[in-house]
Amino acid sequence: MSFARVRALIVVGVLAVAAVVFVVVALVRDTQGGTNAGDDCPAGAPMVDLRLPDDPAEVSVKVYNGTDQAGLADSVTNEFKNRRFTTQKPAESKTKYKGVAEIRYGPDAVGKAQLLRAYFLAQSKMSYSAKRKGQVIDIVVGNEFRQLATTTEVNQSLVEVGEPTLPPGACLKPVEKDKDS
Repeated sequence: MSFARVRALIVVGVLAVAAVVFVVVALVRDTQGGTNAGDDCPAGAPMVDLRLPDDPAEVSVKVYNGTDQAGLADSVTNEFKNRRFTTQKPAESKTKYKGVAEIRYGPDAVGKAQLLRAYFLAQSKMSYSAKRKGQVIDIVVGNEFRQLATTTEVNQSLVEVGEPTLPPGACLKPVEKDKDS
């Protein structure tokens, strides 16, 4: 065996030992080891689901027309339906809305509302209510609404808005383990 091969084997061996030491130190010093979602959560705080949905069919929306334009809620509902969202019968809003859209949601739909926010290119007003029950998200479409974003625009917008954040006073809902794993 040549000297170059011996030297190469020694370098590879040293790197392997260094990698093992690095992994062991990282695991020992891990500060997340014993924490669970919901630890240090005050009694009565709403449990929030921050997970982004894998499929738009998991998101249920009800669109309200917040403008004087007739049939706007119907057309936006059809656009969401064409993008595989679960939709409810559209309705007229009691109040007019001047912006692009207002997204109203509760603790069970925080991650889903973040996905919907991307469909309005992060130009919608997010209205979280801790007392709101259920997973249906209300969308009030306003005067500045033009159209829903394309798939590419939604993906870019999701990168820009980032992961959903925990609302003040709320706690992270424990993630249910898959039955397959």
